[in-house]
Amino acid sequence: MDKTIGVIGAGSFGLTVAQLLAVNSDVLIYSRRQEVIDHINKDHQVGNFKLSPKIIATSDLAKICSTCNTIFPALSSSGFRSTMKAMSPYLHPYHIMIHATKGLDISNITKEDFDKANFDRKDVNTMSEVILQETNVIRVGCMSGPNIAKELQMGLPAATVIASEFDEVIKRGQNVMMSKNFTVFGSHDIKGVEIAGAFKNIIAIASGIGEGLGLGKNMQALLITRGLRELIDFGFALGVSGEAFLGTAGIGDMVATAFSSNSRNFNFGMRFSQGESLQEILDTSDEVVEGINTLKIINQLARRSKISLPITFTLQKVIFEGMDMRNALTYLMSYAYGTDVDIFIQKDKNS
Repeated sequence: MDKTIGVIGAGSFGLTVAQLLAVNSDVLIYSRRQEVIDHINKDHQVGNFKLSPKIIATSDLAKICSTCNTIFPALSSSGFRSTMKAMSPYLHPYHIMIHATKGLDISNITKEDFDKANFDRKDVNTMSEVILQETNVIRVGCMSGPNIAKELQMGLPAATVIASEFDEVIKRGQNVMMSKNFTVFGSHDIKGVEIAGAFKNIIAIASGIGEGLGLGKNMQALLITRGLRELIDFGFALGVSGEAFLGTAGIGDMVATAFSSNSRNFNFGMRFSQGESLQEILDTSDEVVEGINTLKIINQLARRSKISLPITFTLQKVIFEGMDMRNALTYLMSYAYGTDVDIFIQKDKNS
């Protein structure tokens, strides 16, 4: 087991990952902000979050790469590629990288093309694809699941999934993260886990709107079940087998974020339903609301591939095109969904 584990990113979830790792190892965490580094190293606390003294902060990426064989990037998707480029000179094929970012990379798309939805699948990357494109690291993994940071910070019991094509990456992730309150499952379906982690943020936003409008738990449950169907249809169209969608990183994460007031995407939906504008919410949010860009990306990719995603398409109209929220609900309730469950029948026919 590595003596010291690296974490890249000292936001809320980066600090949470560091705290989980500190149960078993020393942790070296990267931040660009000197005040955050000082709080971690001198006070062992950031805001109200008390940290293990085994966590040390630095602004030196070269030091993390030379000290740590296993590194967990926990960054926003918007800053992920630039950080991988900055780390690239210091990384080697012996490193293992397990990212914890639930979003999609669009850094190769110009703002004009993104705003006009002038892009397709080749322009959009998962974080594991970014790591492979920008570094010489081979053994790549992803951490995902119902991991709401505030609950993990309180030490409440939870689980995650480490997904990778490599058994060694899964075992390394399990060894460094497993504890009495934190279970770590393994999966070889890394693309499925990454897509599930990004897609569930769309359903969390829709569920937050439902909560804000007082539509009740029945409606939220309906959003989750139909949202899972949309996730599976989207994944199948991208060639993902779909097993991960029915596990901890799929339905598990979707349920947690679609019902939790500690979910930033759920809270975005609630605030939006109360009349706050898109820009006002983004400007006043403490952290990146990944679901907003993900909504626009998946809406465009689904339309290009002619995949029917009613919730995603309707939410796009509500958030970006001014569609009335109650008219959107009426449309979704009257949509011709057909059968309740035929996913596995379809999968058998395509296999």
